[in-house]
Amino acid sequence: MDKLKPKLFSVMKTYTKEQFVKDIVAGIIVAIIALPLSIALALASGVTPERGLYTAIVAGFIISFLGGSRVQIAGPTAAFATIVAGIVARNGMEGLAIATIMAGVLLIVMGLLKFGRLLRFIPYTITTGFTFGIAVTILIGQIKDFFGLTFETKPIETMEKLEACIEGITTINFQAFIIGVVSLAILIIWPKINNKIPGSLIAVVAAAAMVKLLEMDVNTIGSLYEISSKPPLPQMPQFSLSAIRSLMPDAFTIAVLAGVESLLSCVVADGMVGSKHRSNMELIAQGAGNICSSLFGGIPATGAIARTAANVKNGGRTPIAGMVHAVMLFLILVVLMPYAALIPMPTIAAILFMVAYNMSEWKEFVALVKTSPKSDTLVLVSTFVLTVVFDLVIAIEVGILMAAVLFMKRMADVADVQSWKYIDNDTKDEDMNDSEHIRLKRVPTNTLVYEINGPMFFGAADKFMNISLDSHVKIVILRMRSVPAMDVNALHSLHNVLKACEKKNITVLLSHVQEQPLKMMQKAGFDKQLGKSNFCENIDAALQRAHDLQKSMAQQAS
Repeated sequence: MDKLKPKLFSVMKTYTKEQFVKDIVAGIIVAIIALPLSIALALASGVTPERGLYTAIVAGFIISFLGGSRVQIAGPTAAFATIVAGIVARNGMEGLAIATIMAGVLLIVMGLLKFGRLLRFIPYTITTGFTFGIAVTILIGQIKDFFGLTFETKPIETMEKLEACIEGITTINFQAFIIGVVSLAILIIWPKINNKIPGSLIAVVAAAAMVKLLEMDVNTIGSLYEISSKPPLPQMPQFSLSAIRSLMPDAFTIAVLAGVESLLSCVVADGMVGSKHRSNMELIAQGAGNICSSLFGGIPATGAIARTAANVKNGGRTPIAGMVHAVMLFLILVVLMPYAALIPMPTIAAILFMVAYNMSEWKEFVALVKTSPKSDTLVLVSTFVLTVVFDLVIAIEVGILMAAVLFMKRMADVADVQSWKYIDNDTKDEDMNDSEHIRLKRVPTNTLVYEINGPMFFGAADKFMNISLDSHVKIVILRMRSVPAMDVNALHSLHNVLKACEKKNITVLLSHVQEQPLKMMQKAGFDKQLGKSNFCENIDAALQRAHDLQKSMAQQAS
């Protein structure tokens, strides 16, 4: 059972000094990795650099403290960059804070209602489609800084940014381009030389030194943004009904993204440390972390797979490592944040290029396009295109709607009502291995047996009306051993079948009704309408019941 209890409280029962030392070391290393990433992702999200650190500090600490994973590291991630940038452009930081708080509340409610396992039902085609789409939007958004382009306008949407890049290609700053190429080369080559010190940190230091010492004409964070080393202070945004109404789609998207990405990170981490996370507790922690992050000036946060993996590889095995990572970032904010002004913008762009590439999973995307059925490919490509051309909110809404419609169509296609009134000679041999096969049973005269296969729901409800009611028929048996579930539309169809049979004095028997359909019938009073004696445990009981009824009818007629 998935307990609503933080993992921290469980692991502390057997905590040792040796593990404490390992957690501290891992936390410090992860903080060093998170520093340039948090700043880069904040800038990609359209907010000032320190807000990325606020997020990693506040949300990182709270999610580690309350979370359902032993080793999860939380903070700003690339998945949120485009949607956060859009919210900030339209509604400012006030609107972002409101949307993030609403998303946090949704996550807490989802955790309390035990929705942790339900998030896994979001189709893989949708998550792959919007992940690849987010990677492309991040890449397009960083072309300007990587090449040092000058824009005449301030584009917000991805397609507008791409158009502005094409129009402004003649304004390329070759010094900025050189810094970008050098930074990208370091990011690619350094991990092959030394995987202990993060390549992003080396790239930041080397590029900043080049720009400073060579007096290169390259934009830096300090030349574009006002850097603050003040610790985050709480501030409550002004809520209004109109703001809540307009930001609800964004809040829903943030909540779904945070839930899916954090639980995916937890699953990956479980495989690395041989543990098992508590999904519902993790959702509650994510909700609390996002609420507090927005109150302290941060942006949306979730579990970061790359930082979580770095934590595990460096010996982190308890939530203490994540809390140390947050404390370390707080110290860096207070002491070293002014030096962030020296970081060149092309280096930030190069870091985000690598983030986009690593998260894109383009090989998986291409493989799905080649191997998936056309319907799944349609959902995948549509989600990707909508993410790039419009935004993530529309992409997720349309993607889920398309996936749901396709799923219902598939379920309707497999649902079937088969008559066993006539048995042909083409019955497959494998059917004869089924001891419950109707051909091996003796069906009384004037009796029809219909076997219903698949879920009974509104998409296939019309199929259950295809029941022959000839004048000689006295009893109809509906065999439901292969019906795992039904909805109110299917129950309504059964009502209509029963009414039609009653008009012709035909008795209806139900055989092998499974738990969910039976409960639904009982709740609606259908069992009383049909007669409890007409619910039979299996086909043998139903056939015997039909035989007894036929015998009784014959005696009454005589």
